[in-house]
Amino acid sequence: MKKITNWVLGLTGGIGAGKTAVSNMLEQLNISVVDADIVAREVVLPKTAGLAAIVARFSSTILNADGTLNRSKLRAKVFAEPTEKQWLNNLLHPLIRERLLMQLNQASSPYVVLVAPLLFENDLAQYCQRTLLVDVPVEVQIARTIQRDKVTKQQAEQIIAAQMSRQDKLTKADDIINNNRPLAEVANDLQQLHQQYLALAAQ
Repeated sequence: MKKITNWVLGLTGGIGAGKTAVSNMLEQLNISVVDADIVAREVVLPKTAGLAAIVARFSSTILNADGTLNRSKLRAKVFAEPTEKQWLNNLLHPLIRERLLMQLNQASSPYVVLVAPLLFENDLAQYCQRTLLVDVPVEVQIARTIQRDKVTKQQAEQIIAAQMSRQDKLTKADDIINNNRPLAEVANDLQQLHQQYLALAAQ
């Protein structure tokens, strides 16, 4: 395991839980945020080794006209064929992990936040000193996902079913913040946690 020199808070939550709202609040407190979803997009940008390997595997028909990756075409290919999904994960996970660790080490704030929907599933919690779960009831997740992503109720339920269960996440997380209430109350609780993290990081 590559050594991380900074104190890392892992921030996670199921789809529609409101991880972005919480990570934005931490950014406003001048804390650096490294987002696994953004890094996952960066490793397949044009001229990257990741995109070159995908094109070598699936041909240039996997690209948009501007040379960027056509994500929906790739998704269709890997969901239809489990071996292709495995190949893609084997390619991308090491690239994403390496870039995540580099960005976590480069952060200069008192502590750094690693935002990852699959923090526990992809074993990223091993790089964190503490983990914070943004939690809402499943029915709230479904409603928010339908509204935000314009998907059906069934699609939202399938996405949630594919993630680690809410109960398992609640068991694994060190800290939990309830995001099913006014944001001002969330911000208030987060401010208290922030003070704790500052103290822990300074030790």
